[in-house]
Amino acid sequence: MRGRDVICILDFKRSELERLFRIASTRFEGDELRGKVVALAFFEPSTRTRLSFETAVLRLGGGYIGFSSAEGTSIQKGESFSDTIRMLDAYADAIVVRHRIEGAAKLAAELAEAPVINAGDGSKRHPTQAMIDLYTVWREKGSVDGLTYGVLGDLRYGRAARSFILSLTLFNPKRVYLIAPKGLEPKQELLERLKLDYELTDLSVLPELDVLYVTRIQKERFPDPAEYERVKGSYKVDLKLLEDAKGGLMILHPLPRVDEIDPEVDRTEHAFYFKQAANGVPVRMALLQEVIG
Repeated sequence: MRGRDVICILDFKRSELERLFRIASTRFEGDELRGKVVALAFFEPSTRTRLSFETAVLRLGGGYIGFSSAEGTSIQKGESFSDTIRMLDAYADAIVVRHRIEGAAKLAAELAEAPVINAGDGSKRHPTQAMIDLYTVWREKGSVDGLTYGVLGDLRYGRAARSFILSLTLFNPKRVYLIAPKGLEPKQELLERLKLDYELTDLSVLPELDVLYVTRIQKERFPDPAEYERVKGSYKVDLKLLEDAKGGLMILHPLPRVDEIDPEVDRTEHAFYFKQAANGVPVRMALLQEVIG
């Protein structure tokens, strides 16, 4: 992966992801990025993604520069995205980009000589989140294969859910259930790319699931505020719902959550979303080591 751009999860082979998982589960020396600088260009708000990248760089002995919003940068003076990326390319050994506009990371990769890592752009791609999601299943279940998955929530605008669904096509799940409120079903162009056994359904399939991947309804991505008001609060995972869950069910969530998972669920054997968030550090450490270490 040395010098490679990370734009879409489907740019990777299964064997490459499994190698990344093995590296993430081993011990790091702490000097893998000594002398390296990573630019963190977060044009859009972030907590877990930005902080886990910062932590990953520091734990590998590297340094980072960047910003967590356009405020306080020359973007406010009218500097273009392209010029900002070219400037960062002159300063850093890799550029991590997060942006609300779809295709921003791909454009950055075309402009920069340094490798570009997509930390989420638009409503379609969040490859490093999908890596973390797969790694969590791989680490806890021993394999991604042969399991029954349910993906619940905003499957139209949610880039984390979309990336996770696409990532499963690189493995051999038993079945994938796609569960979304009316109007938030996945777009046809996504369904056409799914080379796996899937079904659009509802939460009645919960007793079959080995993994339930929950996402919030993303208010900030709705083109029409009235559409958001119509669907908000339309599903919730709580203790009553989980009475029908099989033993060993894993509940994942890329976070942040709003009200789609009751905090009471945190105390159950099913809650893996905080482990999932913690896994963001070793997975991104492994990725950075492979790309620029």
